[in-house]
Amino acid sequence: MAGPIHYELYVRKTAPAPWGLQMATEDRSQAIQQAETLLADGDVVAVRVTKETLDPDTMEFQSVTVLTKGAPEVKKKKLIRDDGQQSNCLSPADVYAPHARDLIGRVLDDWLVRQGVTVFELLHRADLAELLDASGVELQHAIQKISVPESQDTGQSVHDLVRHYQKLAEATIARIITTERKGRFPDLNKTDLARTAEKLAGESDRAFLMGGAIARRLCEVRGPRARLNALMDMAEAAPPAGPAKALVYIVLDQILAEMATQRAAMADILGPSLDPGAMMAATVAMLAPDETALVVQASPAVAQDLPVIEGAAKRLAERLGNGLLPQTRATLARQMMRELRGPRRLKPRDAAGEIEVLRVLATLLTATGDTLLTTEEVQTAFVERSKSLVTADFVGQYTSCFEGVAAEADALLRLCENVTGASSKRAAARWFLASITSLKFESDLLSPAHEDTPARRLHRLARLQKDAGGSGLSETDTDDIAQALGQLAATLEARTGLTSAIARSRATPSQKLALLLRMAMGETAPLGPAADRARAEALKLLRSPETRGALASQPGEVAVLKPMLQAVGLAA
Repeated sequence: MAGPIHYELYVRKTAPAPWGLQMATEDRSQAIQQAETLLADGDVVAVRVTKETLDPDTMEFQSVTVLTKGAPEVKKKKLIRDDGQQSNCLSPADVYAPHARDLIGRVLDDWLVRQGVTVFELLHRADLAELLDASGVELQHAIQKISVPESQDTGQSVHDLVRHYQKLAEATIARIITTERKGRFPDLNKTDLARTAEKLAGESDRAFLMGGAIARRLCEVRGPRARLNALMDMAEAAPPAGPAKALVYIVLDQILAEMATQRAAMADILGPSLDPGAMMAATVAMLAPDETALVVQASPAVAQDLPVIEGAAKRLAERLGNGLLPQTRATLARQMMRELRGPRRLKPRDAAGEIEVLRVLATLLTATGDTLLTTEEVQTAFVERSKSLVTADFVGQYTSCFEGVAAEADALLRLCENVTGASSKRAAARWFLASITSLKFESDLLSPAHEDTPARRLHRLARLQKDAGGSGLSETDTDDIAQALGQLAATLEARTGLTSAIARSRATPSQKLALLLRMAMGETAPLGPAADRARAEALKLLRSPETRGALASQPGEVAVLKPMLQAVGLAA
């Protein structure tokens, strides 16, 4: 009879690199989808998904490969250690290292979420350690998830590694429980935090004891927001300076950093109603409040896409700026970049809003300079995110937000302006070019029943041409768009006879000349055949004796027209 089943995702970041465990989940489709995403984004060169089935009799896992994709594995001789060491984690003290806590957080993610705690608390609270130990299967699963990839990396026996980690887990749990039973963890409900920190500052295991004291203080506090408030209360109660203050903040920083990696916890802290885009904007506002305030002052419209930071989140934002929570600050920044580069939509039901929030994020992150993230990290993240903005699904939802072909073209041009990266720019340009060359767009533009005059329609085409030229597209795409708009303008001008109508109008010669020159310059008509016809008509009008006489008697009008004449090559 088969036991519990889960799926493990392994990745190789380079061809010769060993397989490393990326995630473990009970959802087969989630593991495969994440594998495809990592490979498509270029973060890894190869992925492998395995199905792990626990044998209840032997308590060993049977592994079956479900998916393997990417660069072939470089075969190399496995090196089996002969120094008697089984792992980098040899004692309970090693379990508390940052890389070890990070690994524990990955393999016990589901259990930690159910308990509403962090790895740091698990390693400092006897009740949690006993609960995990009593679960049996949960701990066995976690040990198996660690042992299998390490065995593949080092060549050691999976069985030997499992036994080693079982003994290490037992020793770690025993240490926590023994310390608790001896009453060495101070009770902050009965003692003052500042005095406790001063007293522990001289202890050899002060970090472990202070961690246990703070973890116990959180025992009865439920919910991420309430827990954050409790941590901020302890930050305010910390000693004003010295080693004792550093001791308190080191522990708080580790707990807060681990909370920052929990998506559900951050959603509760920042606001359950916020979508991912709003949460990212709120995170930037917390990490860089001064820069955010300057951006809002310069561009008040940005404030519309910035959630209000209040309550526990506001208290955390105030603490992040004093330099005492560096790990939390760095973790929040990394999590934000991971979300930005990931596949999740920032505004699942509002494609237009997603583009706007990305503009806000780009503005805020640019304003921070390199104080929060490097320019290269920000650019890479936005290049990755831009790839999701030019997919057929996103563009279809985005254009459905607008009524009419003209509004759709304007929206696609904004898409061209807001994506970054050569491939995304090229894809956005193709969407825009497909829109303006469609039969629907042409029919609407040339319709005799159109609500706008021919002059206004030509002016709109000129604006599209000018804006496309300034949206950062490649020279080839810009030329193709300019040519397409120029041909549309030529057809519209030919059917309506706008140029001839201006020349025959009852306006003064200087007024007619000004209208024609603005068309020839590309201001009120796209550059191309229509602009060329306007220039020819302007030249013809300029040569007429009536126009020359009128201009000779109006030197002020000549001064106004001269720059336009020079722009189209009709004056020295």
